[in-house]
Order: sequence, then structure tokens, then C-alpha cells
Amino acid sequence: MNKYQIVVVGAGHAGCEAAFATSRMGLKTLLVTMHLDAIAQMSCNPAIGGLAKGQIVREIDALGGEMAKITDKAGLQFRMLNLSKGPAVWSPRAQCDKKMYHLIMKQALEKQKHLDLLQAEVTKILTKNGKITGIQTKVGTKIHSDVVILTTGTFLRGLIHVGLTHFPGGRFGELPADSLSGSLEELGLKIKRLKTGTPPRINKQSIDFSKLIIQDGDNPPIPFSHFTDKKKFREKKQLSCWLTHTNEKTHDIIRKNLDRSPLYAGVIKSIGPRYCPSIEDKVVKFSNKTRHQVFLEPEGYDTNEYYANGIPSSLPEDVQEGIVHSIQGLENAQIMRYGYAIEYDFCPPTQLKPTLETKNIENLFHAGQINGTTGYEEAAGQGLVAGINAALKLKNEDPFILGRNEAYIGVLIDELVTKGTDEPYRMFTSRAEYRLLLRSDNADLRLMDYGYKFGLIQPDIYRKFQLYRDILNDKLSGKKIKPSRAKEMAPWDMDTVNFEAGVENKYAGYIVRQKIQVEKTKNMDEKRIPSGIDYDNLSGLLKETQQKLKAILPVTIGQASRIPGVTPADIAILLVHMRKMQKNKHIPPPRYNNRENKKSDKLYLRK
Repeated sequence: MNKYQIVVVGAGHAGCEAAFATSRMGLKTLLVTMHLDAIAQMSCNPAIGGLAKGQIVREIDALGGEMAKITDKAGLQFRMLNLSKGPAVWSPRAQCDKKMYHLIMKQALEKQKHLDLLQAEVTKILTKNGKITGIQTKVGTKIHSDVVILTTGTFLRGLIHVGLTHFPGGRFGELPADSLSGSLEELGLKIKRLKTGTPPRINKQSIDFSKLIIQDGDNPPIPFSHFTDKKKFREKKQLSCWLTHTNEKTHDIIRKNLDRSPLYAGVIKSIGPRYCPSIEDKVVKFSNKTRHQVFLEPEGYDTNEYYANGIPSSLPEDVQEGIVHSIQGLENAQIMRYGYAIEYDFCPPTQLKPTLETKNIENLFHAGQINGTTGYEEAAGQGLVAGINAALKLKNEDPFILGRNEAYIGVLIDELVTKGTDEPYRMFTSRAEYRLLLRSDNADLRLMDYGYKFGLIQPDIYRKFQLYRDILNDKLSGKKIKPSRAKEMAPWDMDTVNFEAGVENKYAGYIVRQKIQVEKTKNMDEKRIPSGIDYDNLSGLLKETQQKLKAILPVTIGQASRIPGVTPADIAILLVHMRKMQKNKHIPPPRYNNRENKKSDKLYLRK
């Protein structure tokens, strides 16, 4: 029981996807968590998806992950965002029953073959000669493994702030992991701090809904997962969300109490999420705004707790009372849980390879908030990719690196490992230059072949997907489709075929243009840089450029070109040097993912 091929540390959204991936790929896996009753906990908003995040969830699903399936089962409201704009930015979002989500995920993990669960605190990463050998728990138990995947969330030296009071915690009411950061530092990894926060929760019975604006879900709702039965899904019971706003009275209360804010009193020194700031940050930084939106969202079918989306705060409890009671519809509201801020350790992600393996320690992978990201979806996408790559490495197979033209997950990981982040990183559609190709509706067409290749998509489902793709191609080419043939591709249906064909036809010119752009940059992203290249002795490069290249150790010329501060002139020098190495036969043969890459690489070198 003390020997595993894979140990995943942390059972949040990243850890769950990593554990599913490795165990489904046939590797003996252990998922270790500090609290089994907090698996897949929705620490903040009990919602999945949203702008760009919804695309990530559908990509996870197409690759064989679990998040979309469980969202469809635990969701209590479903909406497609951005419908007034083009389909490139349409983004599904679901409000979830947070307890149901946790329970369904926990049950799925418990039933998973090749996977064990353990409640314990990991305090040390064990290595030998720079390579993983296992982990050690707080009680001194050593568990041996070939690979460790860290998905620690906000628990590394977590510190909770409510007003000027602060105390250790990974989440409110849960202990932090205080020892593991020290172990990582001993291994040579750099550690920094970030901050995030959460709003108060309101008792439903104390809300005056007559003063609020109702926000209903879509009718019929659209499921997240490609594998959900759409007909049954239409019968799903949905709950309403509600909209209200802050006002000048709210803002006055906040301004008068900024000296009691840990953020503005200098107690919190870490950087928080730019795109999800606290209400005190909004009032100070957007002083010209007279109001801010507050969405009241149910946390479950069988609870009275409502999430006050829009007013995250670390102000003292009495100030939070004043803020809430100043808002229309919440004049007599009872706060069931107060908001708070939390500071925690993370490892700057430029210390990772594009596979999410650390550069310092072989077979140590990081995924989720330990890489500086924020959001369940970003975490889950990283967890899935880390799990796949960990399994592929143990099987001595080529790594799985998604291109920026293939998936939002590819954009996310490329930006993390190439550019790094000094603030909690959140995905947006604007970050993807090929977003017309990366729509939420075509995630299966883009990625399901990978999922099947890695053994994460079942053969019977994959055959139905292949039939769907064939019928779609027939539709696009104007061929007639027999109704009997279409019935065989369920859970895909003709509505899906017609919608997808409509989008492809309507935006055909723009899609072709983006594909041409992809081809122009493809050569650079497939041109591998020798791993042993000596940047210090590469004449012509500025010292600053040498330092950046040494820090990132880019895998391809394309990745090198995206490092901040690396110029086209630097890339030209690097290419000349690589040609000389090739001519002198000092360059090792590149590894290829497929025959087409090998052919294009030889052609490129010849030129």
C-alpha cells in the first residue's frame, strides 16, 4: 500500500482531474487530501464556466475529463453567455449545488479503478539525485511513488484575513499546509505569495426578492458535457438567480472604514486577482462608478445560503453587515458566513516545462493555484494535462503539449510557462488569438481524438463521435443524410450537426483566414530547440536575453518568440546558431509527435 506509480497531492479541481487521468490510463494512483469531506470543494462561487472558462470545461470533457459531466448532474441553472456576440465568444456557465457537486465527484473517485484515496497532510517531497521517490505525511509515513503531482490550492502557508485579524487557514475552518512550502524551497523551487477572497453568504429567508431583478436560466438548458442525454437534460429543474446593486451609501461605508481593511492598512502585501477584485478595491479604483452589480446566487437545492457575487471583502464583520444592509433587497439580510481574504504560497510557473513538470525535479508536476492561476476551470484543465503527461512519461511516450491554435488549455499553459504571472491568472477569450477556431461548440472536433488516443474516451463513445463527424462533413459538402444513420450517433444529434454546419458556413471566410495564420506560425512552434544549448556562449545575444532564455528554457522556437523581451533579431540569431549546430552535427535528433512534423522539420532545416 506504500508504493504507487503516481501520487496526487490535493483533491481540489486540479487534483481530481489529474487522478482520474492517471488511473484511467492504467497507472496505480493515490490521491491524498487533508480532508475527504472537502473533495472538489467550491470554496468561492459555486459555478462552473463563464467567459473562456466554459470553453475550457468543454475541452476537458472532450479530452475525457470529469468536470463537465458532474456539472450537468449538479447544476441548478444553465446559461449561455455572450449570445449577442459571435459564436467565437459564446460561453456556457452553470450555477451548481456545491454539496451535490462534491458528493458526485467523491463517489466517482471512490469507484475509479486503479485509484486509492487517503486523508493525510503531506509535509515533505522525497527525492534522490534530483528525481522523485515519494512523499512523507505529517505523522511520518513515507509513501513511495515514481511521480508526484502537486495541486495544493490555497493551502500552502494559507493565512486568512477578516479585518485586521488574521490566522492560519487553507479555507475558513480548515487548517493550512504549513510544512510543504519549506520542502519545496529545499528542493530549489522559488516561492511567492498571492491573495484571493470571497464574499459573504446571505440567508434566503431574509432577502426581499420583490426589490431584485430576476435572472432565469436558458430554456431549454444546454448541457456542458458532449455525452449528456440532451432530451432528459431539458427536464432539469432550474433555480433563479437575482440581481441588485451597490449604491453611494454602500461606497461611503467602505470609504470610512478603509483604515480597518487589511488590504489598505498594509497588512496584506500579496497581489489579488485583477479581474475579481474585492468590493473595497472596486470602490477605491473605480471611484467614478456610482454602483456595482451584485448577483445573488443559490448555493444548492436544499440550502438557504445565497452567494453574494460582486462584493468579496476582507473588511471586519460589522462593516460587512453595513455593506450588505445598504443594498436594495438586503436591508434586513442575515449574513450566514462572512467574507474573508486569504494569502497563500505559489510557485512561479516559469519553473515548469510545457508538460507541467518542474525543471528542477524530475517527475514532479504542478497544477492549479500552485501555478498562480485562479478559477476551478483553469485548475481542472492543468490537472488533466499534468496527469496525462505524468502517465505518458512513465510509459516512455511522447509528451502531450496542446498548441495555442488547438485549445484554450494550450493558451493557458503556454502563457504560464513562457511568461509567468505575478497575479492570479484568469483566462479570457481575448487571450486567444485563434478564438474563432477555439469555440465552445467544436471542442469535441478539436480534441476528442486525443482523449481516445490516451484511453480516456471509451471506444463505443468514440465510434459515435466519428459517425457524428462524418455526418457533419457530409452536411458541409451538401450530401443527403439518412435519418436512420443519424440516430446511431447519440448523444450527438442532428440539431448539433445543423448548428455546427451553420457556424462553419457562416464564418467560413474568417475561419480559413485564421487557419492560414496558424500555418504561418506552425513551423516555429514545431521547430524544437536542443535541450543542451549554451545560451551564455551564444554570441550576438544581449545578456538580458540570455538570462531570459536560460530561465524559461523554451522547448520550441515559437515558445522562445513569445518570451517577453525576446525580439525577432534574437530569434534570428538563435536559428543561425541551431543551423550551425546541425551542420556540425552537434545537435541531437529532435523528437517528433507525428510523421508530418518530421517531414516539415527536415524541409525547414534544408531551407
